[in-house]
Amino acid sequence: MLELVARGHSNPEIAARLYIAEATVKTHLLRIFEKLDVSDRTAAVTTALARRIIRL
Repeated sequence: MLELVARGHSNPEIAARLYIAEATVKTHLLRIFEKLDVSDRTAAVTTALARRIIRL
């Protein structure tokens, strides 16, 4: 999911690609933000790239 965010996909696009509800995407992203100790999508992607959690 975070890789899709990093590639610029919106929540509705991510939901469609993963066959889940948009609300589920939002919930997952909020939990990712908590685990990475960040407050937004940009910081989550930057942190994940720096920690090598995702690759582009």
